[in-house]
Amino acid sequence: MTPSQITLGAINLEARNPADLVAFWAQVTGAEPAAGGDSYYLPPNGPSGFGMFFQPESEPRAARQMAHWDLTVPWGSRAAEVERLISLGATHKWDVLEEVAHVRWTTLADPEGNLFCIAEHPPLDQQR
Repeated sequence: MTPSQITLGAINLEARNPADLVAFWAQVTGAEPAAGGDSYYLPPNGPSGFGMFFQPESEPRAARQMAHWDLTVPWGSRAAEVERLISLGATHKWDVLEEVAHVRWTTLADPEGNLFCIAEHPPLDQQR
């Protein structure tokens, strides 16, 4: 069987205010957004980055978010990154720091309430 060539092209989000939400995520990722009518594209910031599309809501937001994304930062930098993102407008939801040996994460919400995690993986010799 040939290995898959599938990669993540972009995360697509509907937003109450796409311009404000793309501005938040542009600060998070360091990428420059591009407008196209009332929608916005945020390209990947580098070869291991991810793209994002923001478009106006087509109907009211669901009460429960069915999926979220996990963003990874280098070991030892999670707390500083979380503080940076909170200063940009993210909301702290909860931390999972001791429950799993191979990962620690903080769950945040962006300004429109979309959940995402900032995770760090300890080196193998520091896993319990």
